[in-house]
Amino acid sequence: MELEVPVIGILRGVEGDFFGEVMQASFAAGLMAMEVTMNTPGAEEIVRKCRPAVPDGRLLGMGTIRNLPEARRAVAAGAMFLVTPNLDIGVIEYAKTAAIPIVVGALTPTEVYTAWSAGADLVKVFPCGAMGGPQYIKDLRGPFDHIRLAAVGGVSLANVAEYFGAGAAAVGVSTSLFGSKALQEKDLDLLGQNVKKFIDHCRIAQDRV
Repeated sequence: MELEVPVIGILRGVEGDFFGEVMQASFAAGLMAMEVTMNTPGAEEIVRKCRPAVPDGRLLGMGTIRNLPEARRAVAAGAMFLVTPNLDIGVIEYAKTAAIPIVVGALTPTEVYTAWSAGADLVKVFPCGAMGGPQYIKDLRGPFDHIRLAAVGGVSLANVAEYFGAGAAAVGVSTSLFGSKALQEKDLDLLGQNVKKFIDHCRIAQDRV
């Protein structure tokens, strides 16, 4: 799962119709991948409805895939990639069989290595912020410099450059990407500005690595 700008926008608990609007505004602002969480009410219908509107070169996936039944439901709904909060070998094997990219949640060094060895396209270090943020990514990259790590949990505009500098291959971001005010007020213009600012900041951060 290679993204020109390796940022995954995560939305949980958003209304179906509004998700579609957020998706289009975010993609237009430069975001490459969007994720709706499985525990969002009507998540599968959101993906089913929005998938045909995903532009070429963009991805719509489903996150909070905790087990094999949820993985099957996500793929049936049309998810273009899967994201898990936990390590489940069966889910990874299913994703490989279905030829769908999977970002696998892990936290400890053993989990990180196990997820990668089992076939994860990216290993989602979660909750990264609670473990020390960029420093934890840097520490993991010591022995695991061959593993592509995605930092999720606590990533913001203020520290995203540090995450890329520490060796993160990607980041997953929610409210700090879209802006809490923009989401609460359903202000798509402001939301688009927030996403563009974040993406531009990430491009600069990547160029410096």
